[in-house]
Amino acid sequence: MNEWRRFGRSLRCAAQGVVHTAKTQRNMQIHIVAAVLALAASWWLQIPPLHLILVLLAIALVWSLELVNTAIEAVVDLLSPDWHIKAKIAKDAAAGAVLVAAIFSVGVGIAVFGPPLYQKWVGWNLFGNG
Repeated sequence: MNEWRRFGRSLRCAAQGVVHTAKTQRNMQIHIVAAVLALAASWWLQIPPLHLILVLLAIALVWSLELVNTAIEAVVDLLSPDWHIKAKIAKDAAAGAVLVAAIFSVGVGIAVFGPPLYQKWVGWNLFGNG
């Protein structure tokens, strides 16, 4: 039972980290909104399960790296409250990792949502052709 209690405490601490990041980091809030929109689009466009897995993996990657970025920024701020070039490098590199993941997720979004959106657009016949 002691192991389960420790495991539960670990889960609570992890959840607190996610909640803190979601409440305090504007970029995480943007990522959450983007994820909700992507999941809603997946439902609306009836994305196949394997493509949905790609969308979920992209979301998980971006969220995970945003959490790591927040952790790195907090540690750097704690250890180096004054400006230092190495602190800047650490923060910039962590933010860069999030940027790479976000660009990747946009590519996944184009690949997954592009074809069904195009089909819906053609099906709507917006310009009255044909």
